[in-house]
Amino acid sequence: MRKWVLFIAFLLCLDLVTKILAEHHLPPLSGGRYPFGGIPIFSLGGVSCSLNYVVNTGAAWGLFADHSTILFALRIGMILALLLFAHKSWPIVLILSGAIGNVIDSFLYGYVIDFIHFTFWNYHFPVFNVADSCITIGIVWLMWSQRNCQQRCSL
Repeated sequence: MRKWVLFIAFLLCLDLVTKILAEHHLPPLSGGRYPFGGIPIFSLGGVSCSLNYVVNTGAAWGLFADHSTILFALRIGMILALLLFAHKSWPIVLILSGAIGNVIDSFLYGYVIDFIHFTFWNYHFPVFNVADSCITIGIVWLMWSQRNCQQRCSL
């Protein structure tokens, strides 16, 4: 249990520090071409990445932006549910840390700070942050481990 608490604390600190740096040092996302007013990271073969400051009052992809109170309550409910299972699974620990990081933003600012911006052949992927990355990696890891378990169990 101590390992996952320390891991969550590390990820929360990383998320918090990167969001503070983004808020104070990154220009907001603007129109135009790469790097969209931000700091360029790379552009190669139609895929590009830049750092741009964006605020999100909703959930993923800005969904439910007009329902912040309900969204905040749902996020707290998910965190409480995840706490029940966090000691059993590293992927759930990742998801939990990301959820907590974004709830902290919502509580403190009323929005979530995002700053990592990818484009894939002119498709703008939603801007995201470290917490979102933790959630995504945790979900993919959880699905992958479930798939592997089902394959082993069916043999």
